[in-house]
This record gives sequence, structure tokens and C-alpha cells, in this order.
Amino acid sequence: MFGGIAFMVRGNMCCGVIGDRLMLRVGPKGYDTALSRPHAKPMDFTGRPMKGMVYIEPAGFASPRDLKAWIGRAMEFALSLPPK
Repeated sequence: MFGGIAFMVRGNMCCGVIGDRLMLRVGPKGYDTALSRPHAKPMDFTGRPMKGMVYIEPAGFASPRDLKAWIGRAMEFALSLPPK
């Protein structure tokens, strides 16, 4: 669909990798908070930002701790959705 790898949680997209960037589904409520963090950018592969989806540049998840924190945000949102 978008030239990357996506990971699903209970049938809902949670996160993925596109090129060297991490792609996260943080939801509409977590979007602004995620974008306020260093190395986070709006996900805009369609030419328009997708509300609730963010890219994280490699420097933003270089440490295991940072990667775990970002994946945790996406997992929290994915688990809040009904299973598909």
C-alpha cells in the first residue's frame, strides 16, 4: 500500500517502517503530543498530512529506550481500538 512494512495489533495497523523512518499510528488525540517530540514529523506520503500518523526520523529512535517508548505509544492506541 505505501512501500513499507506495517505491523498489526488485533487487526489494526500499529506501526511500521518506511525507508529508514519509523511510522506510528498514534491516533488523533496523540498526534499533537507526538509531533511536539524531537525527530517527529507529520506522515505525509500522500502529499497531505494524515492526522493520527507520524514519522519518526532515525535519530528519534536510536536508543532501545526511545524505540520502546515510541512503539508503546502506537501499541496503546492500537489496543484502544476494537479488534477487526
